[in-house]
Amino acid sequence: MRTRSKRFKAVAGKVQPKDYSVAEAVEIVKQTASAKFSEAVDIAVRLGVDPKKADQAIRGTVALPHGIGKEVRVLVIAKPPKDDEAKAAGADHVGFKDYLEKIQQGWADVDVIIATPDVMGELGKMGKILGPRGLMPNPKSGTVTPDVAKAVKEIKAGKIEFRVDKAGIVHATVGKAGFEKEKLVDNIHAFLTTIVRLKPSTAKGTYVRSIAISTTMGPGVHIDRGEAAGAA
Repeated sequence: MRTRSKRFKAVAGKVQPKDYSVAEAVEIVKQTASAKFSEAVDIAVRLGVDPKKADQAIRGTVALPHGIGKEVRVLVIAKPPKDDEAKAAGADHVGFKDYLEKIQQGWADVDVIIATPDVMGELGKMGKILGPRGLMPNPKSGTVTPDVAKAVKEIKAGKIEFRVDKAGIVHATVGKAGFEKEKLVDNIHAFLTTIVRLKPSTAKGTYVRSIAISTTMGPGVHIDRGEAAGAA
């Protein structure tokens, strides 16, 4: 049987078994952030889709207006002159053969990998290493592109990638508990707007089934499903 700490039980008491508006949920989540480190605020949206069907495997990106409060480490795999463009745009690591070798040896100390189309033939061979870590570049997420400078700037500014898991749930980080309430509300609305926009025409029944946000160490706070429609 799972046991909860006194700290968790104390903050969980602030959450009622009901659905809140985004603004109300954010206020409660900020109150439950009691860890000794800067907790992230995460969102989980359960969708009425079948991830096994290609046209319902929800995946995309969203530029959060206020970022996630974390410095995102970006690696760009590119040949000259694109490598210089990536460096000028602020990429943390840039290279080609040298980084392919490092990845093959198990190195993956980055959050996002961007690649130009001409290197994907070789980078694609690293699928078994990068795929399970969610690091394989993909055209749908904008991480396979000839315009590496634009991609680097967008990701550094707060663009995040997400995908539905096997259970039909999309998870993402939408900021830090220390953010101002309005900034978290803006980020959540931007995320929900994107999720609603990606609704597949083949999805049957209720599309957004539940929404919850929580801090890294806190309890989940449920949000009224109607907020997703209102955000769109």
